[in-house]
Amino acid sequence: MNNRLHAIIVGTGSCIPDVVVPNDNFLTNDFRDQAGNNYDKTNEEVIAAFERITGITERRYVPDNQVSSDIAYLAAEDALESSGIDREELDYIIVAHNFGDVQAENRRSDFVPSLATRVKHKLGIRNPHTVAYDLAFGCPGWVQGMIQANYYLKSGDCRRVMVIGVETLSRISDPHDRDSMIYSDGAGATILEAVESEEPVGILSHAARTDTIESAFLLWMGQSYHPKHEGNEIYLKMNGHSVFEYALRTVPKVVKESLDKAGLSFEDVDKVLIHQANAKMDEAILKRLGRLYGVKEVPTSIMPMTISWLGNTSVATIPTMLDLLHKGKLENHQLNKGEVQVMTSVGAGMNINSLIYRSPESSK
Repeated sequence: MNNRLHAIIVGTGSCIPDVVVPNDNFLTNDFRDQAGNNYDKTNEEVIAAFERITGITERRYVPDNQVSSDIAYLAAEDALESSGIDREELDYIIVAHNFGDVQAENRRSDFVPSLATRVKHKLGIRNPHTVAYDLAFGCPGWVQGMIQANYYLKSGDCRRVMVIGVETLSRISDPHDRDSMIYSDGAGATILEAVESEEPVGILSHAARTDTIESAFLLWMGQSYHPKHEGNEIYLKMNGHSVFEYALRTVPKVVKESLDKAGLSFEDVDKVLIHQANAKMDEAILKRLGRLYGVKEVPTSIMPMTISWLGNTSVATIPTMLDLLHKGKLENHQLNKGEVQVMTSVGAGMNINSLIYRSPESSK
């Protein structure tokens, strides 16, 4: 590793689908519990409780004529435009996702060729040395892609890497499962470049873990909760309460580990970009992290939130939020030179990771 080489973000992009789905759209759903029984509450009551806990009031879905690789490509084009670099100079394209391309009329995962290959093809990149591959790591996939990109760049083996996070969760959501209201669609892309600097800048450190003995199947693929549901599709399922407890117990530890590696404390952090899965969970994680450093009152202003209008877009959450921040599109939030950002996510596996990033003092 070259200690003078650092991975700097030089471009960001995103694709936020146009189809807006408010909570009222679920008023006519026939929600069932895991045993296939109806709830003893009305849909109005179920939706009100859901909104109170998650903070979600609406989400975005892709139209029927789009799949994950389509919106990943649009996010990639957006990132290339913001960076101003030649697409033929990309050394890697890493696409993090979990379900491949899922067509509206045929809801099965399509991984061949890889989504990264499809994105490279859509971008029209002819350079055979632009290596394109997929990464499946649950919701933390984009952060893990950034970690891998950092290794490539610091090794001196390459100069520019694009990392994309994309998911169309609406295509694998059970309409009879109330958790389907959490999931949404979107894509975010980031371009990293290796630069020389005597001072630590860009990606400073990371930490990650995978817990499988007790937690491997807190999220899983299963049949619809409606016993008479037609079709043989399988859907994303979740033990929400256990996921909440697992995240609250472990995410703060992983973030602290990454901060310790960077020689930083919680007081040095300017922004916490956390996977937007549940507003109350994210707030609880932030408070628990503060307590690890003896901070009783943690300002929630350091944690931008998009979940209320974008829902949970899995691996697309953080890169989309990062793009909105870079372009000044998140109210009351901006990115400043020299500030320290935490990017952390938790998801199926169960996997957790955390990355520490310091913005350059000046543009490249």
